[in-house]
Amino acid sequence: MQNFEDLGRELSRRGKTEQIKALAGTDDVQRLSRMLDTAAVEKAAKSGDSDALKAILSQVLSTAEGQRLAQSVQQMMQD
Repeated sequence: MQNFEDLGRELSRRGKTEQIKALAGTDDVQRLSRMLDTAAVEKAAKSGDSDALKAILSQVLSTAEGQRLAQSVQQMMQD
């Protein structure tokens, strides 16, 4: 989980918070959130179950929406 926290801090440091908030409201992110089992994500995050988190991330990245989201975040990191 530390990597996600580091990513969040870095994006905030770079002034990207508003872009992330805007991204969270996109149709792709909304579709992804409906696909995910929120309870499973919370359980994996709270317990630090890295295998479960990797499986969830793989599930997200296997979708077109997830790939577009990853590309958008990557672009933000480069700007």
